[in-house]
Amino acid sequence: MAGQQNKPQTQEELSSLLKVRREKLENLQNEGKNPFEITKYDVSIHSQDIKDQFDSLEGQEVTIAGRMMFKRVMGKASFCNIQDLKGNIQSYVARDDIGEESYKDFKKYDIGDILGIKGFVFKTKTGEISVHAKEVILLSKSLQILPEKHHGLTDTDIRYRQRYVDLIMNADVKETFIKRSKVISSIRRFLDSDGFMEVETPMLVSNAGGAAARPFDTHFNALDENLHLRISLELYLKRLIVGGLEKVYEIGRVFRNEGLDTRHNPEFTLMELYQAYTDYHGMMDLTEKLYRHVAKEVTGSEILTYGEHTIDLSKPFERITMLEAVKKYSGVDFNTIHSTEEAKKVADEHHIEYEERHMKGDILNLFFEEYVEKHLIQPVFVMDHPVEISPLTKRKPDNPGYVERFEFFINGWEMANAYSELNDPVDQRARFEAQEKEFAAGNEEANHTDEDFLNALSIGMPPTGGIGFGIDRMVMIMTNSPAIRDVLLFPTMKSLDK
Repeated sequence: MAGQQNKPQTQEELSSLLKVRREKLENLQNEGKNPFEITKYDVSIHSQDIKDQFDSLEGQEVTIAGRMMFKRVMGKASFCNIQDLKGNIQSYVARDDIGEESYKDFKKYDIGDILGIKGFVFKTKTGEISVHAKEVILLSKSLQILPEKHHGLTDTDIRYRQRYVDLIMNADVKETFIKRSKVISSIRRFLDSDGFMEVETPMLVSNAGGAAARPFDTHFNALDENLHLRISLELYLKRLIVGGLEKVYEIGRVFRNEGLDTRHNPEFTLMELYQAYTDYHGMMDLTEKLYRHVAKEVTGSEILTYGEHTIDLSKPFERITMLEAVKKYSGVDFNTIHSTEEAKKVADEHHIEYEERHMKGDILNLFFEEYVEKHLIQPVFVMDHPVEISPLTKRKPDNPGYVERFEFFINGWEMANAYSELNDPVDQRARFEAQEKEFAAGNEEANHTDEDFLNALSIGMPPTGGIGFGIDRMVMIMTNSPAIRDVLLFPTMKSLDK
């Protein structure tokens, strides 16, 4: 019998194959061999570990378990391939070793079935490390047909909707998500070793502040109150700094009611940290160390490949002000522009679209987005943003129209956003009032006044540095993934019912 593989089928053929699989299950159940009644199986080792440790394991008994991805029956002996967490391994299955009845059952097993195999480690005549089966047990019956092995699962929409199949069929996808887990673990190790304390703050909030984004709205029936899903972690973490917790961080989901594209998903993972008695320069130093630490632990190198670019994390990261960056890439020197009217005139000359409510600082930022971001491939800190777009940030003492803030860029993407945190409650109230006017003028992403947060600042918050990292984009860079959906196990998808 030739190797059992899945070939493209018509709908009628697929229906027939699915019917056969269900009949096989019914027969097993009638014979008292229902695989779904098995509650556990003791696995002693994984596939790759056997290959790595072959010299010491040759001839030793092992038990493996996994999904059968290939089977070739040759009379009284067969070969199959078992895929588990760490890879796959061949097993040699012979009638005389596992018994006539077990072998008869084995020949009826399908691609996709989950098997447990006990046997000894050996190497075939062709040199392939394998397990010589002494016992084969069906642990779970697959009632669905996997995609054809050689063509794989390539339809991106199906891959994202059926990630469980994607993980089975595409080894690189599984590796991406293993690395994602390692990225988050590495971040935690770095921060924990530096004296930071991990905390958890509310996801359902009455005031969704801390970022410029539209929130998702919901209603809490028990209290008959409207609530929002958080868009940021910032305001609660700062309350903890007020309370005396000097180094805090949180890694968690945040929710923003915005569009979908290669870098945006409405729910994503954010990491924010706050450290008392430091400023945005301290946050720059921490960011450099953190990125190098994670890259080295997860990829083994401080030099990363992303698409056509080589990203060098080993060198000191460039630091440039927003004013300098805009002048460098657009030729416009906003130091010579002193009013909103002048800024709008320059915007008109450069065909930069703006809204009537926009002020000089907003227009500077529009120039930055248009002319600068795409050039920021290597790691760079863009510093000193205009106060109009930074409602929670401390002003620069020598230039109060700008704030002590930076955005960290790699590959033209914003990877992190950091401040010397505003701790003046009077100034903060005035900033909130300006944001309320923005909202009234039509800016749905403007912040609202948070009276409890203002009360916390009135108690007194020490000088503090804070930063927010986009974990998903960090994983994209670390895994050379082209879209955010490639690093989210279950990205947001449009309903198939619509």
